[in-house]
Amino acid sequence: MGKHIVEVNDIRLYAFHGCLEEEGKIGSNYSVDIRLETDFTEAAIEDNLEKTVDYVTINQIVTQEMHKRSKLLENVAQRIINTCKEQCPDITKLSVRISKLCPPINGDVASVSIIIEESFK
Repeated sequence: MGKHIVEVNDIRLYAFHGCLEEEGKIGSNYSVDIRLETDFTEAAIEDNLEKTVDYVTINQIVTQEMHKRSKLLENVAQRIINTCKEQCPDITKLSVRISKLCPPINGDVASVSIIIEESFK
């Protein structure tokens, strides 16, 4: 079996994460990238969505978890991983990158990002 990868890139959201009280009130723009590995051999042969990981589901999970306020992006990313694994048990490897665009850190910074990668099975 070759490597089978599904990516959902640059999911753009407005959310209210951060340790500062103002971040919980004002919010920020975010971008989320998901990269997962699974075996979609049967989906490719049968042309059957039920035999692979549906990226619509992944987008819904990201949106749902990003709308739950957290102080740390690390916490949000771990929730995304946990929920993806729970709802899509055929995932064997998952990477989540969350970027906060124009962060309030006293400098000209385009974004800050965290990445969590986990393997399963």
